[in-house]
Amino acid sequence: MTKTQERSADIPRVVPAPDPEEPPAPAARGVTILVPAFNEEQGIEGVLERLAKVELDRPMEILVVDDGSTDGTTEILKRCAERMDNLRVIAPGMNQGYGASLKLGFANAAYDVVVMTDADGTYPEDRIADLVARVDDGAEMAVGSRSGADVHIPLVRRPAKAVLKLLASYLAGTRIPDLNSGMRAVRRDLVLKYRAILPQGFSFTTTITLASLTNHHRVDYVNISYAQRAGHSKIRPIRDTVGFVSLIVRTVMYFNPLKVFYPAATVLFVGLCVSLYYDIFRPPADLGDKSVMLFVALVQVLSIGLLADLIEKRSRL
Repeated sequence: MTKTQERSADIPRVVPAPDPEEPPAPAARGVTILVPAFNEEQGIEGVLERLAKVELDRPMEILVVDDGSTDGTTEILKRCAERMDNLRVIAPGMNQGYGASLKLGFANAAYDVVVMTDADGTYPEDRIADLVARVDDGAEMAVGSRSGADVHIPLVRRPAKAVLKLLASYLAGTRIPDLNSGMRAVRRDLVLKYRAILPQGFSFTTTITLASLTNHHRVDYVNISYAQRAGHSKIRPIRDTVGFVSLIVRTVMYFNPLKVFYPAATVLFVGLCVSLYYDIFRPPADLGDKSVMLFVALVQVLSIGLLADLIEKRSRL
């Protein structure tokens, strides 16, 4: 019997969600593979079977958070838990969201390195070892960048994803190959550090990426393929895209507010210059209301931006 089997023999296979405010202390050497699942009966069993075959040079557990599934996912997890020694299932009993499932999983992971992946069969389980190797090499997070040879992202989503990636890269001050990939290896402490600002929904991955980059944590990228999902996607393209834009701006404002306020001030300054030109050099020369309003707005934006930057810098002391 392996060490992982000995350890897992004493753990209930399917348990209610523990108190997230009292996370257990993780073991230093090992990997937890975290799989959030909500109504994934078409893909979850195959994903777990492939994860069980992953070979790492350390103890490994598979931790599934069943986020209140109403289809056959729960029954499939029970059957899998009976035959897989290193599988644990946490069942909160209600649907709380993708991000909530991940936060619960990180809080209760048995090991200090956590690999996230989805239950829909889209991510290549055979690249987990490559992600873990990057973390071993010093990265605090290694992201599976969906830019490999075989990537199946629906065409309708690609324009919005490209715009979001460009916006996030500018605000974060570094190129981001994949902003919200659901496959990544992460130091558990990194997620727990920013847990208070991590959302309950799909924007969890976007937020932890931006929080890590704007705070100068080492983030590596590994090119991976991305298969067609099993079952139906739960992403709402228009609503979620608008939400992602808002989230990107808010997250960067939290860590680097001048990245948002300086461009806004630049636009106002250009508008003020144009307005003053028309007021002064086109007869009759007169300072118009537009120029006064633009000047007041410029002063307000700069003042608020500098104050926000001061607060952010002071919070780091």
